[in-house]
Parts: sequence; C-alpha cells; structure tokens
Amino acid sequence: MRVVDGVIAVGVAAALLVAGLSTRHVPTDLDPLGYAFLVTGGLALAARRRAPVVVLAVTAACALGYQGAGFEVPVVAYLFAVYAAVRAGHRVAAVVASVLMLGAVPFAILASGLHTTGEAFTQSRDVLQLAWLIAAGAAGEALRQAERRADEAERTREETARRRADEERLHIARELHDSLTHQISVIKLQAEVAVHLAGKRGEDVPEALLAIRDAGREAARELRATLEALRDDDPNPPRGLDDVPELVDRARSTGLDAHLTIEGRREDVPVAVGRTAYRIVQESLTNVARHAAAATASVRIDHRPGTLVVRVDDDGEATVDTAPEPGVGLLGMRERVTALGGRLRAEPRREGGFSVEAELPVDHPA
Repeated sequence: MRVVDGVIAVGVAAALLVAGLSTRHVPTDLDPLGYAFLVTGGLALAARRRAPVVVLAVTAACALGYQGAGFEVPVVAYLFAVYAAVRAGHRVAAVVASVLMLGAVPFAILASGLHTTGEAFTQSRDVLQLAWLIAAGAAGEALRQAERRADEAERTREETARRRADEERLHIARELHDSLTHQISVIKLQAEVAVHLAGKRGEDVPEALLAIRDAGREAARELRATLEALRDDDPNPPRGLDDVPELVDRARSTGLDAHLTIEGRREDVPVAVGRTAYRIVQESLTNVARHAAAATASVRIDHRPGTLVVRVDDDGEATVDTAPEPGVGLLGMRERVTALGGRLRAEPRREGGFSVEAELPVDHPA
C-alpha cells in the first residue's frame, strides 16, 4: 500500500507541477514558492493512510499557498485528502476543513493581486468546485461503509464457524458422557466393592482385580479431562463467574443500560459450570446488542444449594406473539447446559423483551 500511495502522490505532484507550468500568469517573485506548494501538496498524499487529518491540513495549506502565489490550479491534492480523511472515518474534520476552504480560496486568489473581488470569487468556483468536493467525500464514505460491511461479514463468518465447532465439540462431549461415563463408573464401582469385600473377609485380593480398579479410576479421570477439553478448547485461562462483571461493564460501555445482581452465598463452583455461566451471559448480551433493540438488560447470578441459576432479561422488541427463531447462539447455550446436566429456558417475556435462564448443577460428576 505504501508503494501505491507513493506512486499516486508523485503522480499528483507531477500533474500539479505541469498544470502550474502551463498556466498563464504574470511572473512574480513568488513563483518558486508557488511551485514548491504545488509539489508539496501532491507529495503529502503519500501519508494519507497513516495521517489523514494531517495530510488534509497540509494539502489545504498548500492549495491556499499556490493560489495566493497566482497559480490558478485546481486543488486536486486537497480532493484526494478529503477522500482519504472520510474513508478513515474523520468526517467531521473533512467537513470543517472543506467549509473553511470554500471561504478561504477566494481570499487567497484575491491576495495574489491578479483579480478583482468578483473575479476572485468566480475563479474560486473553478479551482474548488462544490460538486467535486461532495463527490470526493461521498466516495470516501461509500468505500468506508463497504470495508466496514466486509469486516463485519468476515467476523460473522468466523463467529459462525467457531460456534459450529463449539457445538460439535459439545455434541461429542455429551455423547461420550452418555455412552462411556456410566459404564466406566459401573466397572470402577464393582471393582472397588469386590476389593472391599475381599479385604473384609481376609482374602487375598487378586492382582487383576486391583488392576481393574486402578484402571477404572484412571479412565474416569482421563475421560473427565477429555470432556473438559472438548467443551472448551480455548488455550487461555478459562473464563468464569469472576469475569461476568467485565462482560456487563463492556455491554454498558456500548450504551446498553446493563445491571448485574448476585444473590446467595457463593460456594466452590466447578470450572466447567463457571465457564458455561460466563458463556451464557456473553452470548445473551451479544444477542441483546445485535438483535433485540433493547435499552436495558439485567444479569442475575443466583447461588442456590447445589444449583447455580443464571438469568439474563432485556426489554427488547421480542413478544410472545413474535418469538424469534432459535439461532446458533441459543443452540450452543443449550448444548453447553445439557452437557452439564442442567436446564435452559429461552423465551420472550410477557411484559416484552426476551429472557434466558439456565439452571446449572454445581455438583455434576462430569
């Protein structure tokens, strides 16, 4: 990109210089300064991506400079700068600078001493046409919006792919839990009972039976670790209940009136349960911000004996008669809660808005 910007800057500078050399005007002592302004204004465009506002100011100053020196050359470099500034999101700066330029160009032409007042204002319309100025700003805004939509589409695709992968991992975890955990637990329990009874009767415990007992314990431990890895493959430390206030603060910073309420006496919560609670709050607040058109949202964490209840309510547009179709996010939440043996309720509220409530057992074995 820097090479392209450099080529464009050199091209514009050369075009301005050629236009200045071919312009008919009475030679003055200010000609060298005028040529310098022409070249500098064009070359400044090389930094239009890195410092668009600075380039906007430099090209404006150079345009006024060579107009004051008697060079009736269109402010091409300034139009490029307006386009770059709007594209970078500095619309206010571009509008303010352009309004100032519209008022300053006639006075710069008048300062050259080559025109009367009426001629100066007439000439200003030729060197800085309002239509070209609006076109430059509109082109920059159109491209900025297109790039923003492309970035949003890319993020959406990545999030969808990640959620589908999470959903598949949770499905595998649930299948493993349903098909293997019970059988391994039975084998381990039977072996432990046999060892206990043999020891109680004073009999020698067969080595094979001890091996079965130890293998059952190890298999149960490995299976739990595998299920945890399948439920969340994030290499970073797992998010949990301690990170929920950060989620609420982040939602509040976007303009949503979000509140967090924590009730009950907090006890030790398994990592998987805390992580699932965090994901439920995260997904619920994300859905509120994207789809609900809500003004307020409440997050409630309720520590009950043997159960952690997570509830997120909003005052969005959802109603009982217009219940939204469950998306990937809700399906992912349901998979996570089901894998822990909990229950999830997600539905519109009677008073309007949407409610998500999850009951998570804190003493679930897997």
